[in-house]
Amino acid sequence: MNHYLGSKGLRISTGTIVDATIIAAPSSTKNGKKERDPEMHQTRKGNQWYFGAKAHIGVDSKSGIVHSVCTSAASVSDVHMLPDLLHGDEKKVWGDAGYQGQTEAIHAVAPSAQDMTSRRAKYKGGVDEVERRKNRTKARVRSKVEWPFCILKRIVGFTKVRYRGLKKNHEWLLAAFALVNLYQNRKRLVSLGA
Repeated sequence: MNHYLGSKGLRISTGTIVDATIIAAPSSTKNGKKERDPEMHQTRKGNQWYFGAKAHIGVDSKSGIVHSVCTSAASVSDVHMLPDLLHGDEKKVWGDAGYQGQTEAIHAVAPSAQDMTSRRAKYKGGVDEVERRKNRTKARVRSKVEWPFCILKRIVGFTKVRYRGLKKNHEWLLAAFALVNLYQNRKRLVSLGA
């Protein structure tokens, strides 16, 4: 899909925004084996517990095109999938505070990349206003990563996993994010006569 979009002039630039979202799975044991899906796990986000999988994506910082997708159990930390989300030609990598401290992992894949992940601004002694302003500026760029998740869940309707196991759901997520890329660029593709 990315080759097709590239042939229409929608290229992947040198910046990547990384993020992840939780996709729910049925926690019911009303099936033949009387057990939950063994490849799905639970995790806590805030005070809420979730059971399912996690979709990790790498999004181009200029065009908003999803160029990489990884799927894991919900309990897997976002930082474990970071190297798989980068294409290697990045000059800058953006991420939320969950990716803080991963500069070495970023440089292992993309040696010339600058780590633009958000930093913690609250400390025991108060709030670091300089870091808070920097985070706000970074958040303006990082906001592009939320659109593919919105389209995936609201337009495509992928709020729960469809199958048992991560492999089948990963294949479905690849197709869904290909549709997300087409949906995001539909006006430009129609004007090009694609």
